[in-house]
Amino acid sequence: MSTRDLYTKAPEDPIWPVPASGSARFNWEYDDGRDRLLALYQKGKDKQWDGATRIDWDLEVDPYDPLGTPDDVLTLHGTRHWDRMTEKDKGDLRRHYAAWQFSQFLHGEQGAMVCAARIVESVPDLDAKFYSATQTMDEARHAEIYGRFLHEKIGMLYPINDNLQGLLGDTLRDSRWDMPYLGMQVLIEGLALAAFGMIRDTTDKPLPKQILAYVMQDEARHVAFGRMALRDHYRQLSDAELREREEFVIEGCHLMRDRLRGVEVLENFGIPRQEAEQLSEESEFLHLFRKLLFSRIVPCVKDIGLWGPRLQKAYLDMGVFDLGDSNLDLLMTQDEEIAERLDRERFAVEERERVEEVAEAIAQGEAGA
Repeated sequence: MSTRDLYTKAPEDPIWPVPASGSARFNWEYDDGRDRLLALYQKGKDKQWDGATRIDWDLEVDPYDPLGTPDDVLTLHGTRHWDRMTEKDKGDLRRHYAAWQFSQFLHGEQGAMVCAARIVESVPDLDAKFYSATQTMDEARHAEIYGRFLHEKIGMLYPINDNLQGLLGDTLRDSRWDMPYLGMQVLIEGLALAAFGMIRDTTDKPLPKQILAYVMQDEARHVAFGRMALRDHYRQLSDAELREREEFVIEGCHLMRDRLRGVEVLENFGIPRQEAEQLSEESEFLHLFRKLLFSRIVPCVKDIGLWGPRLQKAYLDMGVFDLGDSNLDLLMTQDEEIAERLDRERFAVEERERVEEVAEAIAQGEAGA
């Protein structure tokens, strides 16, 4: 079935052309590089994996309860609309929300793939080009996996959210080579990581847990890369240049915060947009979710040196300023360890099954003899 047939509202044009700007930069120095970035490049090569084999696609998924999350996280829960819904309606709502969330993940991963390719083209340092090449492959794998999950397990897609598309377009149109790092690595990927982590840690469904854990293992390297490259570059910028980038961060954070309401889902259930926006803003879960979503962005922004008074005030107004002291390295280490633990558990089960099969075959052979 065509992807177009699965969209709740198919895009008018299947192709979104974003004009390229800036310069492609070649570097003829092939023997030098920053040890820490080259080590990350080696890790990027070592950690490549195949989404078709590492993930157990035979696991069943109920499309009407794909994540197993409690109903009280749904915006309509506890409202007059919820009271009128049948069990089938509630299953449809769970399906739409999961489709909306994973569709934004999918579109964001394609954006990350394009941005990583743009970084390969435009970044002046060869060590950064090397690493970005591995990230481009990572993001392609993530888009492949999310697309397969939506096609095969949920059977529904949502178009890209307007605010996500706006930030992605602004990131790609900027001619400065560091902006794809800042827009994608820090803002979009940082926020996506927090959303991935919340679902990974609350779902009781093994397939989405596998997908999110393995994607997050890759993303931990990507965030480390962005921090290294931008921290080095921003030490060299003037105060005026730093303020420009802080303004971009502030605007991007507002866009990303506002995109996370899922108003499109409520509209598909017949709720007028104004009421849908009001219901979303009144959701206690959404307020908590929004704050947690900045748990990866705020400490990263502070770490790379964008921490001027205006940016700090913006984070105070959003209620996320205190997240600047979060231990980002610990979060990334935990992301990697969770994926490795899932691998060990899965391989241990497979090994036991193989041993049992061999023992059974031997017993049958002895009985026949």
